[in-house]
Amino acid sequence: MGMTTSAAVPTGSEGAIANGDSVTNRLVEANQRYAQDFADPGMDARPVLHVAVVACMDARLDLHAALGLELGDCHTIRNAGGVVTDDVIRSLTISQRALGTRSVVLIHHTGCGLESLTEDFRHELEMEVGQRPAWAVESFRDVDQDVRQSMQRVRTSPFLLHTQDVRGFVFDVHTGLLREIDPA
Repeated sequence: MGMTTSAAVPTGSEGAIANGDSVTNRLVEANQRYAQDFADPGMDARPVLHVAVVACMDARLDLHAALGLELGDCHTIRNAGGVVTDDVIRSLTISQRALGTRSVVLIHHTGCGLESLTEDFRHELEMEVGQRPAWAVESFRDVDQDVRQSMQRVRTSPFLLHTQDVRGFVFDVHTGLLREIDPA
């Protein structure tokens, strides 16, 4: 049996997406309901656990639940593949230097879409829109090796103050378990 999400399953007449409505409208309506009972938790932007988590944007990863995290515990940085790009280094630098994080956890996962893409994706985009993207696809064939590469990028960045506690994992989308990757 396939798993569905709340956005895919109508919850009655108020949850159904009627003609002319959009998913964004549904999200905004959900936010209005959320805000009715919202109480300012009195937190600042500094994560309580002094950790930043870099992970893939894959919708199957519920990072807070998988890691036992609560609101305010960590900074979460997500992108396609969970790859450490220049923009991830930018976010980690701000996280560490301005907001006090000291640990970095990197999480890739099994069955990642970047395993099936190549840099040809950029060339196809260039042919379609007439402009080559400035960014690399960062596709990979070996998820373990890509985690190692991401750990190395964090550990060697001159902008990051805290590179001693950098650990990388692969999340299994079928079992929910993390498998730690040896950086060597």
